[in-house]
Amino acid sequence: MSIILKVLIVLVALEFFYIMYLETLATSSKATSRVFNMNQEELERPSVQTLFKNQGVYNGLIGVGLLYGLFFSSNPIELIQMILIYIILVASYGALTSDKKIILTQGGLAILTLISTFL
Repeated sequence: MSIILKVLIVLVALEFFYIMYLETLATSSKATSRVFNMNQEELERPSVQTLFKNQGVYNGLIGVGLLYGLFFSSNPIELIQMILIYIILVASYGALTSDKKIILTQGGLAILTLISTFL
């Protein structure tokens, strides 16, 4: 596995750790409001907080899965490709149902990284 591919994988993991941070620790912050294009009043609603925190845990686990695949898995490429495909599928769903730019903001780096796994 090339250094460039390893860096890309770590960057995707960091992206999902950042999303986890926004959703679980900084749920009603200005940054979360900007990233998710929601007003802070909406983000302060208890039901939204609960949903965001739950979603944040999933996003954090995606980052953990990528790092596990990179550093500990006996078959890293297969595991990493599976997680990247999952990310791309979820970003595609988000683009279809929510905001078209999600495919690039959430899925762009994952797409580039997945392509790089085949080179």
